[in-house]
Amino acid sequence: MTAQPTAAPPTMTALRAHLRGGPEQFELEEAPVPEPGEGEVLVEVHAAAITFAELDWDLSWTRDGADRTPVIPSHEFSGTVAALGPDADGTFQLGDEVYGLVPFDRDGAAAQYVAVPLANLGRKPVGVGHVQAAALPLAAATAWQALVRHARVRSAERVLIHGGAGGVGAFAVQIAAALGADVTATVLEPQRGFVAGLGAHRVIDASAEDFDGDGRAYDVVLDTVGGDVLVRSFGVLRPRGRLVSLQAPPDPELATAHDVEPLFFVVGPDPEALGAVAALAETGRLVIPIAATFPLADGRAAYASGARSPRPPGKTVLIVR
Repeated sequence: MTAQPTAAPPTMTALRAHLRGGPEQFELEEAPVPEPGEGEVLVEVHAAAITFAELDWDLSWTRDGADRTPVIPSHEFSGTVAALGPDADGTFQLGDEVYGLVPFDRDGAAAQYVAVPLANLGRKPVGVGHVQAAALPLAAATAWQALVRHARVRSAERVLIHGGAGGVGAFAVQIAAALGADVTATVLEPQRGFVAGLGAHRVIDASAEDFDGDGRAYDVVLDTVGGDVLVRSFGVLRPRGRLVSLQAPPDPELATAHDVEPLFFVVGPDPEALGAVAALAETGRLVIPIAATFPLADGRAAYASGARSPRPPGKTVLIVR
C-alpha cells in the first residue's frame, strides 16, 4: 500500500540561481513550496534528472521575454503526489507515484517539491526506481513521439538512427527494436558495444565509416545530429521514406527531389507517450542508462560535471529524497 503524504510545509530546500549563468550560479537554499494551480499537481520529488544544455536556453531563465530569476533547474522528475490543485482530481490521488516533465519556462524539480500540469505527468513505471524513472521523460518520450507518432515505424522496416548512444538515440534504438524494426545506428567507436546491446542489428562507427557508403536504403531515418548528416540522410531513404530531425527542419526542396517525407518536431506534453514508455520499462524492454548520481546538496557539482569529456551514456540524476 502506498503511504499517504503529509501536508507540504511552507518552505523547501531547493537548488536556485539568482543570476543567469552556469553551474557557479547555483546555491542550495530555502524557497517557498509552490502552490499547484488549476489543473496542476504538487509532486514530492524523489529524483530529478539534468539536461545540461538547459542553462543555455532562454526559456530556462525567462518567460515571455521577462527575467524570472531566481530559478530552479532540472525538468525531469520522479516522485509522489503531495497535493492536487483545483480541477486536478480524478486522474491521480495523493500518494500516487508519478514521473514527468516540467515545462522549461517554469521552476524545475531540483527541489523537494515541484508543481506540474496534469498533461506533463504519467504514472511511474512499476518496478522501476525513482532514479531510473526520472531519466525517462524527456529523451524516451521524444524517441517514442519521433518513431511512433511521426515516423509511424512498422515491423520489419529498416530504421537508421544517428547518434545511437545519445540521450534520445539510446531510447530510439530500443523503441525501434521493440516495434520490430531492423535497426542500424551510428555511434563513435567506444560506444559500439553499448548500442549493440540495446538492440541495434548493425552499428556504424561514424568516425571510420560513412553511413551512406554501402548503398543500403532505409524506410526511416531519425537524425539527432544535424548539419551535414541531416543533408546526406536524404540519399539513403527509399522513395516515400520518412526523415525525422530533432535538430532542424529538413530542406523541403531536397525532400521533394528525393521523394521523402520531411518531419521536424519539438517534444511536448504527452501523457500517451509517458504511458507507452512506462509500459516498455515495466516489461524490461528499456535499458535506462544512468551516467552519474549526485545528492541535491551537490547540485552545482552535478551541473559542472557536464563539462567533462567524454561522458558516459545516460542521464545525470539528482537524488532529492
